[in-house]
Amino acid sequence: MDKKATTSTFKELLQWRKERKNKKKDLSFRLPTVKATEIAFLQSNHSIPTLTWVGHSTFLIQLGGQNILTDPVWARRLGFDKRLSPPGIAIKDLPPIDYVLISHSHYDHLHYSSLKKVTGDPTFLVPIGLGNWFKRKGFHKTIELSWWEEHTMCGLTFAFVPAQHWTKRTLTDTNTSHWGGWIIKSDDKTIYFVGDSGYFKGFEQIGKKYEIDYCLMPIGAYEPEWFMAVQHVSPEEAVRAFKDTRSKVMIPMHYGAFRLADDTPDEALERLQSEWLEKGLEKKALAILKHGETKKLYLTTHVEEINIPVKNEMNS
Repeated sequence: MDKKATTSTFKELLQWRKERKNKKKDLSFRLPTVKATEIAFLQSNHSIPTLTWVGHSTFLIQLGGQNILTDPVWARRLGFDKRLSPPGIAIKDLPPIDYVLISHSHYDHLHYSSLKKVTGDPTFLVPIGLGNWFKRKGFHKTIELSWWEEHTMCGLTFAFVPAQHWTKRTLTDTNTSHWGGWIIKSDDKTIYFVGDSGYFKGFEQIGKKYEIDYCLMPIGAYEPEWFMAVQHVSPEEAVRAFKDTRSKVMIPMHYGAFRLADDTPDEALERLQSEWLEKGLEKKALAILKHGETKKLYLTTHVEEINIPVKNEMNS
């Protein structure tokens, strides 16, 4: 259940880079960002459960009167690559944050500059092995959890669940901390933030243990699949994983903000929607959000399907 993705060899990395040079991709597509019309509501809301997609794996979740951030990354670039689409909400416009959830230590999920700017006085919930890093950086309200551990605060239960992935920030810390996803439970709703993962049987076990309403599932950074599959699900595997979890609604993430692999945002969306139709799943069970879009979670079954065009229409 705690399987780590096998670290790629230097030879495999060179092979991927060689393949990439010969690929011709249309990189003009950009995911839309909605105008920030919900800022005042989000800053004052303490009663209505909401999900707001900032971008990549960053969500603002309002549940049980608490404000929660997942993997906060407002970086303008990762390495030499500029961000493809801006964050849906400026970090200064966030309400005071109560909890920050970290899935693992990769730079597109753990961004120090963003963490420093988070408003409020949050408690950081992190995988075991990352606590000392947070405390050295001055984040003393940090709680470490191992796989399947739960922690309850202010009426919310946070559970750290396994994924098939790996971690690394420096030359010497490969897999010295855990990686995984988070279950967030209130009295009437359960949200599963998957983090990063390849497809594995653990999705089925997580679905048996928790009755999940909303599943925040990655769909990007999967190409070439011979290189990426062990650590990142493809759109088709994301649908399979969603079915394994028995969740009511899937919200795709981990695409559209950064170019981490060879796939493009429109390719990921096209393959996701095609597979969804192929499997005969209910349209209302797939909620494709724009950057900055807020979903009010009045009822677990009240989700408006959003069909995002995936070609030049978006830029017209």
